[in-house]
Amino acid sequence: MKKLSSVLFMLLSVPVFAQQQDYPIQPVAFTSVKLSDKFWNSRIETNRTVTIPASFERCKATGRVKNFEMAAAGKGKFCTTYPFDDTDIYKTVEGASYSLALHPDKKLEAYLDSMITIVGKAQEPDGYLYTSRTIDPLHPGSWAGPERWVLEQENSHELYNAGHMYEGAVAHYMATGKRNFLNIALKNADLLVKTFGPNKRHVAPGHEVVEMGLVKLYRITGKKEYLDLAKFFIDERGKKKYNTKSKSAWENGVYWQDDKPVIAQDEAEGHAVRAMYLYSGMADVAALTGDKDYLAAIDKIWNNMVGKKMYVQGSIGAVGDGERFGANYELPNTTAYNETCAAIGNVYWNQRMFLLHGDAKYIDVMEKTLYNGLISGVGLDGKSFFYTNAMQITDAFNHPDIERERAGWFTCSCCPTNVARLMPSIPGYVYAQNGKDVFVNLFISGTGNLKVDGKSLQIVQQNNYPWDGGLAFTVNPASSLAANLKIRIPGWAQNEAVPSDLYGYQQASDKKVEIKLNGKPASYAMQNGYAVLSRKWKKGDKVEVNLPMEVRRVTANEKLADDNNKVALQRGPLMYCAEWKDNNGKASNIILPQTSTFTAQYQPQLLNGVMTLSAPIKAVDVDDNGQNIVTRNATLTAIPYYSWANRGKGEMMVWFPQAVKSVDLLAK
Repeated sequence: MKKLSSVLFMLLSVPVFAQQQDYPIQPVAFTSVKLSDKFWNSRIETNRTVTIPASFERCKATGRVKNFEMAAAGKGKFCTTYPFDDTDIYKTVEGASYSLALHPDKKLEAYLDSMITIVGKAQEPDGYLYTSRTIDPLHPGSWAGPERWVLEQENSHELYNAGHMYEGAVAHYMATGKRNFLNIALKNADLLVKTFGPNKRHVAPGHEVVEMGLVKLYRITGKKEYLDLAKFFIDERGKKKYNTKSKSAWENGVYWQDDKPVIAQDEAEGHAVRAMYLYSGMADVAALTGDKDYLAAIDKIWNNMVGKKMYVQGSIGAVGDGERFGANYELPNTTAYNETCAAIGNVYWNQRMFLLHGDAKYIDVMEKTLYNGLISGVGLDGKSFFYTNAMQITDAFNHPDIERERAGWFTCSCCPTNVARLMPSIPGYVYAQNGKDVFVNLFISGTGNLKVDGKSLQIVQQNNYPWDGGLAFTVNPASSLAANLKIRIPGWAQNEAVPSDLYGYQQASDKKVEIKLNGKPASYAMQNGYAVLSRKWKKGDKVEVNLPMEVRRVTANEKLADDNNKVALQRGPLMYCAEWKDNNGKASNIILPQTSTFTAQYQPQLLNGVMTLSAPIKAVDVDDNGQNIVTRNATLTAIPYYSWANRGKGEMMVWFPQAVKSVDLLAK
């Protein structure tokens, strides 16, 4: 394997020459950040040693690998369910490549090469790669359509497959310097350039992601045709004729984000994963082309999502019918869908919005999603998953489409393989830079290595986040260095539950954030949610930040009907829930009086180590004969939302009434 530094030089050298503009803020590469963080390191290591091997094994056991082998042979029958099953291999290769960059592993590298060989043999001579058709071109699957591309705007997923292939190929090239997967991707991308564009075939991809993939290939090669094609695909939206009078998201184009041109859209709409990939692609293209109309549109869409369409733990996509956003303020608890892939897409998009604007509010949303609605999607064992992430599980409301237990795999297994590729990239979200401005976005222990004004700068983080609010940063420049250290002060530490009026805290806190420099109160300015410390930094300078870790009662906007007169619980970045296991077998009978006070206690043996919350409550029971309702004194035990459903099947609640105003009788 080539040295990683030389690989990254190859990667960066071409785009610097080719690109005239880019994001004003640049992330510090994940390979430049070495973590020593207990919370995240254990998860990333589990992903490396359990999730990725399990994903490859399941790709093989379920026939996903066999599909490529049959396509290479030109005979057989497509043996999985969906034409996008190809992408589970691409995404797992991407995750394995990121992991390989951090943990060199000759055995894994050789396995990736063997998998890439299988993929390459399935590619047709002109670059087309889509096993659902290639296996038997005369009898492709129904979603594929009788000819190439004819159902692309609906369900063929030909371009979706290509997009994930490009992202996997770029990751593999970054990690190894090898071009074997990259050459396959470039051959396919060149076919797209020949096929689509002005005076060629027109289509708005039915499931976005090819736009993000093409941008990554552009960054590698400097080939502007890839960037132009990404923009072309985005600009094709809103041109197809739909039944605009229909309320069906499929018939009116909303499901595909295709009801109007993207620059005219102002709401987060349709299939939530598709939406996140579209908005991320728009951000990429806006950064690289300076398209201000794109920027204005995604700003409006972001405000709509965060202000009217996001759950309290950062999940999105409320409606199961179509895995989609609902109407404004349509955020039901008993039927909440919240696909794990949508949470991952939400991280991608908010990172890009930050890189465009430099505002901490985007990282606040990203952090909420990361610590809550995203990692809830993978079990502590690293090999069991949620496709959807529930907000309420009770015996009275046992909806069949809401998952009560984690599964090892799914017929549509996009979420497990998406988790596999997201986890090892976490170090790349910690720091960012714009000239002399150095942003500290996430509080994860470890060492970041940057270059500022041509000088090396090392930042060492030490903390016990998210359990403790005490943060320490040691700044080590190679020599005296003038720079602006920008440390994010989370909205939750400034009496802001989310950057909108969708959720708030029942009571404002008077606790203040404390910042010290070399043991003394620091002089700093607040700017866009960041504490800015400007000085000439010397080796060993130490910044200490203390974030108040109080238990906060979260209330919802009155337009969220399901949450009226209820509170959710938050401590630091974490949302909490009550689970049956800790609360005498039930969670749906809890009344949380306003007078209750909370005790937080770290329990190292519980759920791989969690901070629990306890408080005196009232519990409502029905007597043995079913005739009387009894209220008794009890103690609530709440656990971090991400950790639920790791101990069996039972009730779970996020929102708690503070008093009973009426009783609905449900017979079972």
